[in-house]
Amino acid sequence: MRMPERHILMTGLVFGETPRWHDGRLWLSDMGAGEVMAVDLAGQREMVARVPTLGLGFLPDGRLLIVSMRDGLLLRREPDGALVTHADLTGLARHPWNDLVVDGRGNAYVNNIGFDFATGAAFAPGSLALVTPDGVARQVADGLAFPNGMAVTPDNATLIVAESYGARLTAFDIAADGGLSNQRVWAHLGGGHPDGICLDADGAVWYGDVPAKRCVRVREEGEVLETIALDRGCFACALGGADRRTLFLMAAEFSTAAGMAGTRTGQVLTVEAPAPGAGWP
Repeated sequence: MRMPERHILMTGLVFGETPRWHDGRLWLSDMGAGEVMAVDLAGQREMVARVPTLGLGFLPDGRLLIVSMRDGLLLRREPDGALVTHADLTGLARHPWNDLVVDGRGNAYVNNIGFDFATGAAFAPGSLALVTPDGVARQVADGLAFPNGMAVTPDNATLIVAESYGARLTAFDIAADGGLSNQRVWAHLGGGHPDGICLDADGAVWYGDVPAKRCVRVREEGEVLETIALDRGCFACALGGADRRTLFLMAAEFSTAAGMAGTRTGQVLTVEAPAPGAGWP
């Protein structure tokens, strides 16, 4: 396992998720606290919104999209800070909505776990929705085993989805209208449980693994290139910084989803990465 020098950028989170590098700062959701915030590389943080969310993304014009998990709404933050509804997802699925990625054309992909994980409900397969820039939503994939982190390649041609219960990364071709086809396994991960993911310029994917307390870098077809061991679960990762070579790790202690409420073991760690970030997020 790789043992690079790591630094703690932030502490005191319940558990941070969906890190996104944008406009010189790291934006993230503290899912346990229902907060969206931005932090600079000096550790100075700003509260952006209070929403029970996990997924974040940015439209090409810089406006922030936020998944309101329980309401089934995709919210848009206007330049004055107001939150408005970008799309209503309630007609597509009932269970909590989860992660989000916005591609270079402004298409937003939002996934639905398929069952209420936080309350211990029985497993059911999840789905993916597409929200076009004008706010029109439709389902574009289903049958996924706990869909989680997502990434889009720099050419806007491929969507990669982490299936946490499938121990794999799954890819789709993206059509001109944003639709998905040619579902395939991008990488089998053995006993890995992929959560949040990001892409780098070498075509590799980093994925956070909560139960294994690690962040792993893999090639297509599953060759492991690097593993960073942590002392707590890794929920998500992102590449950012001035040259996109800073790997941000969202880490927290984890027992059960219900058991995390109120605890503040969440950290944001930084590590120098071997290749810069690419694509979206």
